[in-house]
Amino acid sequence: MRILLVEDDADLQRLLKKALTDAGYVVDQALDGEEGHFLGDTEPYDAVILDLGLPKMDGVTVLQKWRKSGRTMPVLILTARDRWSDKVAGFDAGADDYLAKPFYTEELLARVRALLRRAAGIATSEIEIGPLTIDTRSSRVTLDGNPVKLTSLEYRLLSYLAHHKGKVVSRTELVEHLYDQDFDRDSNTIEVFVGRLRKKLEADLIQTVRGLGYCLDDPNAPRKD
Repeated sequence: MRILLVEDDADLQRLLKKALTDAGYVVDQALDGEEGHFLGDTEPYDAVILDLGLPKMDGVTVLQKWRKSGRTMPVLILTARDRWSDKVAGFDAGADDYLAKPFYTEELLARVRALLRRAAGIATSEIEIGPLTIDTRSSRVTLDGNPVKLTSLEYRLLSYLAHHKGKVVSRTELVEHLYDQDFDRDSNTIEVFVGRLRKKLEADLIQTVRGLGYCLDDPNAPRKD
């Protein structure tokens, strides 16, 4: 899952990027509102963490512009302001959640997980697909109750497919959501990692839809007509 972090405090930005990266997310960064607006308007993010008190363009304006241009990614607002009027302004601009500084990093991570779950229509922090269970809190994967050891990229790929379970995801979409904007992207590498996942999981959990992409689903689940 790919996150945009727009925060002008360089020390806090470094701290949050490390925490988010350690939690398995790909993180792009911006130090001011103009850069943040540009990235959010041109790149496909799964969620955004947005400070309100930004230089060049304030966070509320950034968010209003995104929503007016049809950008629907979930947005968590961060701010040192704790007045109710600031919260209302943020929510009215299109925010999905709000966290006042100072805060605990674990709370921010929990709120990000909740935003991603809601966007995917998932009710709990554990995603179950047949014998496969993905615990998004601990990044722990089990198959029939047995732990599955994955690399960070394998986990990111599996997590993205799991958040879109039952849907076909193209290789291009996977590349856009698994790598940051500075990475030399190659969609052919996705096929390699899918192959590795199939060896570690039940092979038919990840299905190839020829010409379209991949779909993670339980092949034994009952189908609707």
